[in-house]
Amino acid sequence: QVQLVESGGGLVQAGGSLRLSCVASGRIFSFNVMGWYRQAPGKQRELVAQIFSGGTTIYADSVKGRFTISRHNTNTMYLQMTSLKPEDTAVYYCNVLPSNAWGQGTQVTVSS
Repeated sequence: QVQLVESGGGLVQAGGSLRLSCVASGRIFSFNVMGWYRQAPGKQRELVAQIFSGGTTIYADSVKGRFTISRHNTNTMYLQMTSLKPEDTAVYYCNVLPSNAWGQGTQVTVSS
């Protein structure tokens, strides 16, 4: 079992920044993929960014150049979000593969 805890969400004005954190505990494999997903009201959950244990990163086109995913070790991950837009408003979830564990989510609200 893997448990994930996200933190760092909040309310910010457009153009502002936030940093999300995700800490994993439990049975974590040394080779894994950690990622951030988000779900806005009335929309499907979508991938924001992923980072592989070797350091490779993947970003959604909508956040490229504005968001940066990083990891401190095998169980801690961050999402630095800059130049935030109202359309970034969503609940952000942390995910770990191969266990496919999910966190409880953290709300990010960007006001115009």
